[in-house]
Amino acid sequence: MTTPTGYDFSSVHAAMQRYVDGDILAGVSSAVLVGQDLVDIHCAGWADKENQIPMRADHIFRVYSNSKLITSCAVLLLWEEGRFELDEPVERFIPQLGKRLVLKPGATELNDVEPAEGSITIRHLLTHQSGLSYGLLDPGTLIYKAYSARKLLSPNTTLAEKMDALVDLPLLFHPGKGWEYSFATDVLTHLIEVVSGQRFDAFIQARILGPLGMVDTGLVIPPENQHRLATFYMGADLTKPMLPGLTRNDNAPFPQANLKPFPWQSGGGGLVSTLPDTLALLRSLMPGGPALLKPDTIAMMMRNQLPDQRWIKFPRFGELPGKGFGMGGAVTLAPLPFDPPESIDEFQWGGLGGTHWWISPRHNMAGVLMTQRHMAFWHPFSFEFKQGVYQAVLKGR
Repeated sequence: MTTPTGYDFSSVHAAMQRYVDGDILAGVSSAVLVGQDLVDIHCAGWADKENQIPMRADHIFRVYSNSKLITSCAVLLLWEEGRFELDEPVERFIPQLGKRLVLKPGATELNDVEPAEGSITIRHLLTHQSGLSYGLLDPGTLIYKAYSARKLLSPNTTLAEKMDALVDLPLLFHPGKGWEYSFATDVLTHLIEVVSGQRFDAFIQARILGPLGMVDTGLVIPPENQHRLATFYMGADLTKPMLPGLTRNDNAPFPQANLKPFPWQSGGGGLVSTLPDTLALLRSLMPGGPALLKPDTIAMMMRNQLPDQRWIKFPRFGELPGKGFGMGGAVTLAPLPFDPPESIDEFQWGGLGGTHWWISPRHNMAGVLMTQRHMAFWHPFSFEFKQGVYQAVLKGR
């Protein structure tokens, strides 16, 4: 239930309906928190367009990289217990990541390398400064081909096997000397298993999902709930996000994903979740909530960890000036034209399948936006949603 307020979100709702009517999104599920109060919840369109199943707040979404926030919280829980230091070399726990080599600038072969100037630390992994890549967003490159050949994103290999596959792969840059969105969070997933002695899904169930009542979040959807999984869609043209047209894809990210157990314990992109579960997680990171982490840890998590004047940069999207990176999400240091002007210090991230979350510590508010459209990471609909929410909340105060 929402808390009665004077906020007017009608323009936000109308904007999301416009994306549905324009055949850009099949369906949208969204919510807004002001402090711990749920001040808006809204669903538009279809969870399954072909079968005319309306979107509901309890529909389950493939959250892809929204998984990273849960994994980062899990790492920080272990850090608070003194199980390791953030600036400790990760090779002490995962020996395969020791003695790294780095591609030389302009390298055309994997053996065109030099010794790394230092070790990969746990902080580097949390902030994507490790030098690892993803083999996902940069098709055709040397490192993309190498990651693909070793099947680092395959659901059919274990995390331990993936660590073995990294042994002879060079880094893109010296640890701590750059930023590259990467496989690092899956390395952290294995770190959690090594340090805790539990499988990743068991650890997060015991320490995060269970305590917060996140009953629909996990790697596998129980058979009795599989009918609630929202359908995944592909846009008409990856390079033209506002071009109408959607194609159903029942094999994302792979056939039977999240419907039956796989070796894929991916804390980087393997979880499913719902709008209420995501709200529960965000509440735990805002003042007055059922906090799992200490206030100082949460503040550190949301603070930019990159050196001055280093912005995050995606192979496909280019450099994003004004965006630093914390532990599990980006940090807005200077709003871009598509950001709300008041969004300085905002902590946010999204998933490849069109799920987004953000927390504004300055304004003590948060937003969640859930869709299922391929490569809808920081899509225009997410910016319009956020701009409308900021306007409604700040005007209503």
